[in-house]
Amino acid sequence: MKAYIVTVGDEILIGQVIDTNSAWLATQLNLIGCSIIGKMSVADERKSILEGLYQAFAKADIVLMTGGLGPTKDDITKKVIAEFFGVGMQFSQETYTRLNRYFERLGRTPLESHRLQCYMPTNVELLTNRMGTAPGMWFRHGQNKVLISMPGVPYEMKHLMTEHVLPKLKTSFIAKPIAHRTLLTAGRGESMIAKDLQDLEEELPDFIKLSYLPNLGGVRLRLTGMMDDPRLLNYHLDNYANQIKKQLEGWVFGEGESSLEARLGASLVEKVLTIGTAESCTGGKIAAKIVRVPGASRYYLGSIVAYSNKLKAQKLQVADTTIKQYGAVSEETVKEMVNNALGALGVDIAIAISGIAGPQGGTKDKPVGTVHLAIGTQARIINIQLTLGKDREKNIEYATNYALFKTWQFVNGYA
Repeated sequence: MKAYIVTVGDEILIGQVIDTNSAWLATQLNLIGCSIIGKMSVADERKSILEGLYQAFAKADIVLMTGGLGPTKDDITKKVIAEFFGVGMQFSQETYTRLNRYFERLGRTPLESHRLQCYMPTNVELLTNRMGTAPGMWFRHGQNKVLISMPGVPYEMKHLMTEHVLPKLKTSFIAKPIAHRTLLTAGRGESMIAKDLQDLEEELPDFIKLSYLPNLGGVRLRLTGMMDDPRLLNYHLDNYANQIKKQLEGWVFGEGESSLEARLGASLVEKVLTIGTAESCTGGKIAAKIVRVPGASRYYLGSIVAYSNKLKAQKLQVADTTIKQYGAVSEETVKEMVNNALGALGVDIAIAISGIAGPQGGTKDKPVGTVHLAIGTQARIINIQLTLGKDREKNIEYATNYALFKTWQFVNGYA
């Protein structure tokens, strides 16, 4: 079962609205055994929509289209679909009655534009939209193909997919079950992980594929399997996921849709430890990520953001001699920041970071992208130096993620 997603809207093409519909649709379709072979966005105009439909149906059995179904003049999707199928338009009394009831509940009267919205292609099967005024539409194309048209409003589209489209697709099309296992890694590059998993990857059966999905500071490893027997498929996926975790012990911090900060928080709760942060170049971003996790108050006590050397001395008691001799961006400074943050914040573990985020401020000995990180307790402190690039935002994001990951390793005995 092959699917193609088409989003309609000038606002998407010019970047005014981010297309989140496609990502959600692809995820849901994949779960029922649909292979997504293409996605495109087209303008709110006849030629673009027609070309999109012809291109999508040339490659796929199922075409899902979102957008262009409202009451305004630029919402022309229905008319173009009717032209594509070579049919006329007819008034849907059912839709108009439902629309009147909808406006009655709001204490309003529908406009003439809403009545015109109730004209539908003659070959349509309507899908009731309880979240808005425009129904979804299901069209058969030839013997074994369908077009599904839905509003572009995300909550309306999701309602129609959940209540109507996904159940109909599951009963109308035969598909092999697809299942995934996603493992989350950090601290190592894609090529190094691939080298570690080379032998295991060569042993994977034909019905399981391993994908590497890198992002800033980490790599997601996704096992995807497809076969007729879902129980056997899940058995094999669990088996290979466990082998990967064993091979990459200390580098796999979580699974699925978890996050570094959530996994770190779970480890701190499990070990009954508290933590605090002393930040310079990241400006509080490590703290911000930690407190995004519900319940972070159980283990996170607070932060000192000491961006200037003066505040490093006043709030974190970093000695003037340390900064003069070694500099604010140094192993010695971040170690002192950790030692003094432990007492100032009253925590079991402290994270300290100082660096040159850029794009200015570097020297020959300490170029832009130089970051020093320290993590420790009263008994033990570790220090890491990072050499990053010249992009300020990327440097701050990478350093933040790396600090969270090394802290997770530290708490769990891997660092």
